[in-house]
Amino acid sequence: MIRNVLTIAGSDPSGGAGVQADLKAFAANGVYGLAAITALTAQNTQGVSGVELIAPSFVKAQIAAVFADVRIDAVKVGMIATSEIAVAVAQALSNHQDIPIVLDPVMVAKGGAPLLQDDAMEALRVSLLPLATVLTPNLPEAARLLNRREAATRDAMAAHARDLSDLGPNVTLVKGGHLNGDQSPDVLWDGIHLHWFEAARMQTRNTHGTGCSLSSAIAAQLAKGLVPSAAVAAAKQYISGAIAAADLLTVGRGNGPVHHFYNLWKEKT
Repeated sequence: MIRNVLTIAGSDPSGGAGVQADLKAFAANGVYGLAAITALTAQNTQGVSGVELIAPSFVKAQIAAVFADVRIDAVKVGMIATSEIAVAVAQALSNHQDIPIVLDPVMVAKGGAPLLQDDAMEALRVSLLPLATVLTPNLPEAARLLNRREAATRDAMAAHARDLSDLGPNVTLVKGGHLNGDQSPDVLWDGIHLHWFEAARMQTRNTHGTGCSLSSAIAAQLAKGLVPSAAVAAAKQYISGAIAAADLLTVGRGNGPVHHFYNLWKEKT
């Protein structure tokens, strides 16, 4: 049976991040993707130039319409932008906590544009973190959620993962892409054990949408029945390949997207 996975996130017209990346990652990981839009952005590989928010009531209506008709096997939540949208999403998902929910707390675009209003942080913590099966912050996002300095060591990353799980998510994956050095480790805390996922830092500027795509791949693997640690391992293997093949694409003049279909497309040049 092919699984169905819903993304609740913003739109990226350049196709590298947001729901466009989510749907590509879903397809590449063997599940059928659906999408509820929280915000429209004007952006390309060089940055974000504008954001138009969707009314919270309409975000909620989109989610309700999907659940009223389609069996949903997992949900990925990305850009929520405002406290009102965070509450609306939480209300819409409150009756569906029997399925895995992956929360990617998108706060800043690759080019530095803010994608989460300051007053939305508390709503994110209170309304959405307790619903999450897996939380997937990067180092700056983890620090902001905890009101702490950004982790600069593996020990600090592990401490952030543990403390974030105390806020409600079942499992927390802290992504170490912002660490200095040749390695880009991620750490998963499942409430009992720490799991480290090692990866060499790849020399490419084409990493737009990496976080969106990783969290979506995790949601896809959870939908197919994997436990969180195995889902993260499969998703990490997928995203590593997508980054390694990113330079095969020629999309834009800035930070281009990862190659979501590197293992499916035959054309190599």
